[in-house]
Amino acid sequence: MFQIGPYTIDSQVVLAPMAGVTDRPFRQLCRRMGAGLVVSEMVTSDTRLWNSRKSALRLDHTGEAEPRSVQIAGGDPQMMADAAQMNAERGAQIIDINMGCPAKKVCNKAAGSALLRDEVLVGEILDAVVGAVAIPVTLKIRTGWSPEQRNGERIAEMAERAGIAALAVHGRTRADRYQGSAEYDTIARICQQVSIPVFANGDIDSARKARTVLEHTGAAAVMIGRAAQGRPWLLREIDHYLRTGKELAAPATEEMLQILTGHLEALYTFYGDYMGVRIARKHVGWYLQQHPESAGFRKHFNQLETTSDQVNAVSALLAASAAA
Repeated sequence: MFQIGPYTIDSQVVLAPMAGVTDRPFRQLCRRMGAGLVVSEMVTSDTRLWNSRKSALRLDHTGEAEPRSVQIAGGDPQMMADAAQMNAERGAQIIDINMGCPAKKVCNKAAGSALLRDEVLVGEILDAVVGAVAIPVTLKIRTGWSPEQRNGERIAEMAERAGIAALAVHGRTRADRYQGSAEYDTIARICQQVSIPVFANGDIDSARKARTVLEHTGAAAVMIGRAAQGRPWLLREIDHYLRTGKELAAPATEEMLQILTGHLEALYTFYGDYMGVRIARKHVGWYLQQHPESAGFRKHFNQLETTSDQVNAVSALLAASAAA
């Protein structure tokens, strides 16, 4: 479908990097569900912090399908370059630069979308990272710092000149955070200005919406974020619709149970039983948020302390739903 350096991406569906969500188990699941590219959780560019358990898990790409894309975040060009090099040495095949995260704890450190206020620094970071590694570098941005400072088009042109291989654009400014609706006109103008692949991101929650956004923007792919939480089959639905023009039905309860329990087992294996049980709670909450008994079940589920109790509880709930 499109190229990122030497890699041919065969689906127009890309999974967005999301801190606390796109860990290795979820990335692998989303690849199986139809994503052509998945991007890791954000890793700090301060390599002194990589000895923590959290960073060690985020840097683990064992068994993942190629190409392996790792997102780094920071505001110092040399530290970003060093982090890119070290990730490449650890098996990363694409480095993704975060200039899109609106979280205060990231922006307060002059990283993420806060960088969009300083175009000189943006240029220095892009040049440093691209120059530091022999693998493709991609970039994730928002349309600007605020509606009054929407400079995404200039940043996109800078990125292409610097050698960035692909660009993801969230259709909101940093000031918007996740409020209001994403706008795609800025993304469309960016697609007209640059020749590198552009991924349109923001509020894409159905197969029809994905096609509408692609047609409106001319983007190479859609990047799916929050809508995939608890609904990884959305990636399959979008991929199928873009290829065939036909809508794919949501999974039946039996398949949903297989996907969910498989995800739980992968979490337990990756994190260990203690942390796996705790991390599973938020994922199950997302999977079942539309279930009529969601509120009561979540309260019960969040008190369970063993992997077998969690799997049995989910299986019982969905079996009862299927029988109803």
